[in-house]
Amino acid sequence: MPLLAIGINHKTAPVSMRERIAFAPDRLQQALRELVADGAAHEAAILSTCNRTEVYCGLAHGDHQDVLQWLSRYHAIPAAELSPFLYVHPEQDAVRHMLRVASGLDSMVLGEPQILGQVKDAYQTANAAGTLDTQLERLFQHTFAVAKQVRTDTSIGASPVSVAFAAVSLARQIFDRLDGRTALLLGAGETVELVARHLREQRIGRLVIANRTLERAHALAVEMQGYAIGLAEIDAHLAEADIVIAATASPEPLVLAEPVRQALKKRRHQPMLMVDIAVPRDIAPAVGELDDVYLYSVDDLQEIIRENLRSRQAAAEQAEEIIDTQVAHFMAWQRAQDAGHLIRALRRQAEAIRDELLAKGRTQLAQGRDPLQVLEQLAHQLTNKLLHAPSAGLREASAQGDADTVAMLSALYRLDETAPPRP
Repeated sequence: MPLLAIGINHKTAPVSMRERIAFAPDRLQQALRELVADGAAHEAAILSTCNRTEVYCGLAHGDHQDVLQWLSRYHAIPAAELSPFLYVHPEQDAVRHMLRVASGLDSMVLGEPQILGQVKDAYQTANAAGTLDTQLERLFQHTFAVAKQVRTDTSIGASPVSVAFAAVSLARQIFDRLDGRTALLLGAGETVELVARHLREQRIGRLVIANRTLERAHALAVEMQGYAIGLAEIDAHLAEADIVIAATASPEPLVLAEPVRQALKKRRHQPMLMVDIAVPRDIAPAVGELDDVYLYSVDDLQEIIRENLRSRQAAAEQAEEIIDTQVAHFMAWQRAQDAGHLIRALRRQAEAIRDELLAKGRTQLAQGRDPLQVLEQLAHQLTNKLLHAPSAGLREASAQGDADTVAMLSALYRLDETAPPRP
């Protein structure tokens, strides 16, 4: 099945489009089953994060247009509106893209480690949905091994650069010192956990962690020496927050303009920094229009991130060399699988010829024919039938002056033209 990677990311689409095509985590398995049932793909996995939504699949038939049309129908976005933001990577390019993504080479933050965990989540979701077959299963396992090799053999992950780190760096630029400040974190996933760790390293005064599941918020708050609340309590704690960093999977904004306006009054208009890392957005865009609020989306972190990339460029070049080699290894495996199908077909054909002639030989023996004569005739007929197709092909290629086919058959059958004919 032809491989395909199709999607959008932070390089090709603004956050307003990325949030429209994002998949809710609790809908992913069903979406995958619908994609395969639709007939556009034989096997599929979907990677959906704040910076990208990508479909990796083995095509059942046709080309990427079938997958594009399914995406269009699923998200109710006209294909003509979606197409300009999409990239399409077939076959070898799809393999290279997945390896680069998992190794952090295609991330907003070069070399960031969180993406590998997200790729693993995509694999586990597709596995649970039952939409993986041999080719994608092998590609994911190969990808995990290559990403580990990149981390081990290069220094691409040596410096603490990530979207979470960039958000905390922004807070330091605005407030200079973070001790004595209060940070309100929305969500309790991996990104928020990383934000919390960076904030603790910067000696943040107080941490408040809000999450839909209070138990998860409490577990993270205990570890980070913070305070846990439910999402319904966010508005009541906004006035305390100097810094709000949001990264939930909520389909609707959790922070609206009016509660922030009321919080600013209670704060006597002391400034608030709000960083929205979520896609779809957790903080309504109208909040950014309020005085004394500094609202940054994930796209706004680009400049901060660029400043932290220089040390990783040499490591990235080394990683690209590793990926070039590993793409070649995977494609060699894929070609071997294709050859395997041909080998099995060739063997089935030869066995059918053998069985046919063996049945005739047994009949002749049962009729009393001389066993030696039957054996010699069987060997003669078997040789003729097995060599008929390649001999005919060789004669035809020679007559047409097709030197490549002649050379291929000579190599395939390991023919030595210098050997003397048998007497």
